Amino acid sequence: MPEFRIPYGRTQLSLRLGDSFQTELLAPAPVPPVADPVQAVRDALRNPLGGVRLANFAGARSAAIAVNDKTRPVPHAVLLPPLLQELANLGLPPGAITFVIATGLHAPMKEAEFAEVLPADIVGRYRVVSHDAAARDLVAFGLTRRGTPVHTNRIFAQADLRLVVGNLEPHQFMGFSGGVKTAAIGLAGTDTINANHALMLDPRSDLARYDDNPARQEVEEIGRLIGVHFALNDVLNENKQIVRVLAGEPQAVVRAGIPSVLELYRVRVAAPFEVMVVSPGGHPKDINLYQAQKALGHAARVSRKGGTIILVAACPEGTGSRSYEDWVAGMASHEAVIERFKREGFRIGPHKAFQIARDASPRRVLLMSQMPSEFVRKLLLTPYASLESALALALKGLPPSARIGIMPWANATIPEAEN
Repeated sequence: MPEFRIPYGRTQLSLRLGDSFQTELLAPAPVPPVADPVQAVRDALRNPLGGVRLANFAGARSAAIAVNDKTRPVPHAVLLPPLLQELANLGLPPGAITFVIATGLHAPMKEAEFAEVLPADIVGRYRVVSHDAAARDLVAFGLTRRGTPVHTNRIFAQADLRLVVGNLEPHQFMGFSGGVKTAAIGLAGTDTINANHALMLDPRSDLARYDDNPARQEVEEIGRLIGVHFALNDVLNENKQIVRVLAGEPQAVVRAGIPSVLELYRVRVAAPFEVMVVSPGGHPKDINLYQAQKALGHAARVSRKGGTIILVAACPEGTGSRSYEDWVAGMASHEAVIERFKREGFRIGPHKAFQIARDASPRRVLLMSQMPSEFVRKLLLTPYASLESALALALKGLPPSARIGIMPWANATIPEAEN
């Protein structure tokens, strides 16, 4: 009887399935971490991609570094010390460097939370601020070719040297994260993010799609408009260990890293599954439903219509979006959500209800989380207190030939149907 480990918050659950079912594990390739991650960062910084070197900015008097917020497991303790040493070599002391936490439309982080993102010694020596997408002092950079207004964080915009640090990984409609996205979206204004994310409705705005992805290519344009100079990105395996580090011109970093991401996270699937058990990957990927929804979206790509998806996501911070909660309150069905969203037009927050409804309306979605059951039902999802009880319902009446898919790290897994 096969046993699977399913990440749930900061713990793991054990799952056993009978031998009669056709059970398949959809998981990242077992790629080992680099032997010396700090040296890998140094090597990347000293051999940058795209013809942009930090040495080119020797005259800079200030630098701003955009870093992801607490919803992304970026190994800052490994990435940042070598980068800060390179900036020191340029003559930039700690007082000339500011870290800007890229929250996007997430709530601005409080100062007491900064140590959850950055090492304590960095928080103690460098200026750290949290972005606020609704701030009144954002800097305007005109319009993209699609007409999106570009507004970005003033501290970042006014620095002589503008850098981004983050993970390069799959993204459900941007294709891939990484590169300029940390600043282009993470430090943008509300109107910029709303207009860009509306492009998710274009079928080309899809998981693991880059060159003709309108949402991602507009992000590249925003990055050029606001002038992101340099990117430091890593690729992580399912254990959040560094397997590759890339640095240099942001778009060159993304293009060079995509093959590594595909090699690590793309999984071929012969036929759709009747039942899927999926986890976003544990903390912080399941810190709230806003983040955990990505696991549902990825699983739906290879889940049979009429089948069942069991989403295992702790969500200790609830939905992560009050606007999503308010908008979906009182809605009677996923079909009603879809109809209303199309009628009213795209808005951040409600878009999360639409994404969930799109994937849940043709399937049964069972949610195991820490959220109160009655609250989960108001979100039009079916709550379950345990994985065992949800699985018992999902498997009831299925023939031995039923296909069962297990995705323990679904937020990063790229499942592709062969047919």
